[in-house]
Amino acid sequence: MTAPLAGLLRLQRGRRSASGKQLLGLSSLNNDILLQSCRNYRAMLCTELTKPLIIRNLPSPSLQLHEVRIGVHYCGVNFADILACKGLYQKKHCLPFTPGMEFSGMVMETGANVSTVQEGDRVIGVTGTSAMAEECVTDQKVLWPIPEGVSYEEAAALPVSYGTAILALEHRARTQPGETVLVTAAAGATGLAAIDVAANVLKAKVIAAAGSDHKCNLALQKGAAHSVNYIQGSLKEEVKKLTDNRGVNVVLDAVGGDIFKEALHSLAWEGRIVVVGFAGGAIPSVPANLLLLKNVSALGVFWGRYREEDFPVFSSSVSSALWYCQERRIQPHVGAVFNLEEVKCCPRCHSLAGFTVL
Repeated sequence: MTAPLAGLLRLQRGRRSASGKQLLGLSSLNNDILLQSCRNYRAMLCTELTKPLIIRNLPSPSLQLHEVRIGVHYCGVNFADILACKGLYQKKHCLPFTPGMEFSGMVMETGANVSTVQEGDRVIGVTGTSAMAEECVTDQKVLWPIPEGVSYEEAAALPVSYGTAILALEHRARTQPGETVLVTAAAGATGLAAIDVAANVLKAKVIAAAGSDHKCNLALQKGAAHSVNYIQGSLKEEVKKLTDNRGVNVVLDAVGGDIFKEALHSLAWEGRIVVVGFAGGAIPSVPANLLLLKNVSALGVFWGRYREEDFPVFSSSVSSALWYCQERRIQPHVGAVFNLEEVKCCPRCHSLAGFTVL
């Protein structure tokens, strides 16, 4: 399921450095271990499903040989985090847990067998949970260096939304220059990322579909050639008008329900529709006769699953997002930035820090 970005959490804080240890006279291995065992950090905790999150001080865990401790600077705030806190995400988490799937930060400490990063490196990381905290411990495998010229804030907004968009459009749909791409839920993070990638990297023509004029305008600013407010009329009929009845080559759908069905009917001959989520709540069925009559393909992208099933593809999607951002071919949209203390998350009403996630 896709995860529209509500904003970013700013989590940077002051930390003890090696020089600080020396000033304290803690240079021996035993004293380092003692210092580690006494250190703690603040984290968001989901202690009960559908209940507001709370902030707690947690002890810093020791590192395994392959693990890295990151001082988190920014953490993406995603719709998937809210689903997880309601117990509705694909992967269930044991309570209590810290939400947060993506982050940017600086390497604080490395395990003995870590060879890919070192202390002081700027990195982004992808975790199923635990990033909504001042510190995050993760395997070195799921860390990528932040290129020069890319800020911590930009980097934190890349993995989930742009990783999903790149996998959907490049790897699954094989979108070609000059093709027409329809993006639903176009003002969500994955929608905006898809518009950015399709228009500015793949050189496709984008039709953005969203549920309000404000959202449509945001999608147009991102690079869409046309927009459709599907609350005001038929998506299928509007797409017909915009394409002279030819239809679109690719659909990236994050809504589901009736919008998926209208988008499916909007495909051109040998078109491809890629399902990335069901923000509308309803999971639609696929009329197989339509696939046959128009020789179209229905595809799915669960971006996080590639981490277990095909890690090189998963990793490539993140690396590509970082490269495109460094080249300034894409520009991630950040809706808002919060401090940890400002977050008031209530999964029951689908809101986080006062921002409704649609």
